[in-house]
Amino acid sequence: MDLFDFPTDDQSNLNGRPLADRMRPQTLDEFVGQEQIVGQGRLLRRAIQADKLTPMIFFGPPGTGKTTLAHIIAQTTSAYYEQLNAVTSGVGDIRKIIAAAEERLKFDQQKTILFIDEIHRFNKGQQDALLPSVEKGTIILIGATTESPMFEINAALLSRSRLFRFEPLTDKAIRTILNHALTDKKRGYGESAIEVDEDALDHLVRVANGDSRTALHALELAVLTTDPDSDGVIHIDRSVAEESIQEKVLQYDKNGDNHYDTVSAFIKSMRGSDPNATLYWLAKMIAAGEDPKFIARRIFIHAAEDVGLADPNAILIANTAVTAVTFIGMPEARIPLAEAALYVATAPKSNAVISGIDEALAVVKNEKTGEVPIHLRDAHYKGAAKLGHGKGYLYPHDFEDGYVPQDYLPGKLHSKHFYHPSPRGYERTVQKRLDYFAERDKKKR
Repeated sequence: MDLFDFPTDDQSNLNGRPLADRMRPQTLDEFVGQEQIVGQGRLLRRAIQADKLTPMIFFGPPGTGKTTLAHIIAQTTSAYYEQLNAVTSGVGDIRKIIAAAEERLKFDQQKTILFIDEIHRFNKGQQDALLPSVEKGTIILIGATTESPMFEINAALLSRSRLFRFEPLTDKAIRTILNHALTDKKRGYGESAIEVDEDALDHLVRVANGDSRTALHALELAVLTTDPDSDGVIHIDRSVAEESIQEKVLQYDKNGDNHYDTVSAFIKSMRGSDPNATLYWLAKMIAAGEDPKFIARRIFIHAAEDVGLADPNAILIANTAVTAVTFIGMPEARIPLAEAALYVATAPKSNAVISGIDEALAVVKNEKTGEVPIHLRDAHYKGAAKLGHGKGYLYPHDFEDGYVPQDYLPGKLHSKHFYHPSPRGYERTVQKRLDYFAERDKKKR
């Protein structure tokens, strides 16, 4: 690519650009965070420094350095650099870049790096258009996405790429980035008289939630909207910081990876009987605007799957939460949702219902199904009684304890046991009753 395609550091070029853009690191040594990827001696750092790059996918939350690292690679490598945004580009743009890359490789022996931001926005056809060139080495693909590549990128492209996960930046990294912006005389506010109170800086760091872009935008807003005092000093205190970044940025996409991870954490916290974690993940979903009906469904399903008959009331309370969501709506419905989630989280756990029905389904699907025993057949429809249907059936209410031993399974399945109650909660009572019935069966036989 042309060197002039990237903004230079001269002051005339910097003027008017947002602080987050001005402070974008230009070298690996300036890059803050993601030590697990580009720390000293790490594979990607060595590959960048040696200019030996292979196709790769960067994935992780916004503001963690994916695009910045691609820009650093662009200025480090000898390869020609092209960039596309998947939101505004199509197959025609891809083919044009590939054609130019083929010419460049043929006549100049120069490789081409193609960086595609938000690559998850490409559909299957657009991703497939990249495959031949990636496979032949005509282009070195670098894709960036905030979504899980396992869900959003096709398997063929994934198999040809190395995946690098970008983690949310630590508070220490965010603080380093903000301090650099305050002291840098060329790109930041180093030439300006600015004082930031420690608790104001703490607030910006904490609420940025690992997103450097959010932190820098908030700092810039605080500086631009605060008048200098009589000494010409811009003083940023806690109240100014709070106004500049009023709401914590939640890394949550209702159709993306973080959605599934958060729901998974919520379910596993209920299953693990941790009420505090259950409320935390529930609160995150509510704050992020998750559909309350979806949350209620997950609680309902969990009550059936992981509590079951260990506490039969769990599914009733979960069902009440479903009703409450549709009857009263949010924000009031947060209370019955929390009540149901807490009940399920603190209830005794058993998955005996799941294993029982799944085992029975497997037998029905995979083994020869037996005929309904003659004594269990319906004797009411026309002519059935003449065929002997229902003959020999023993009506349990006519016997002591409302129970009488008799066969209810087809002959070949007589010895099958699908339901195995756990020794927890109400299922202890269920097991005692089944043991009593089994003893009665033995006496009969």
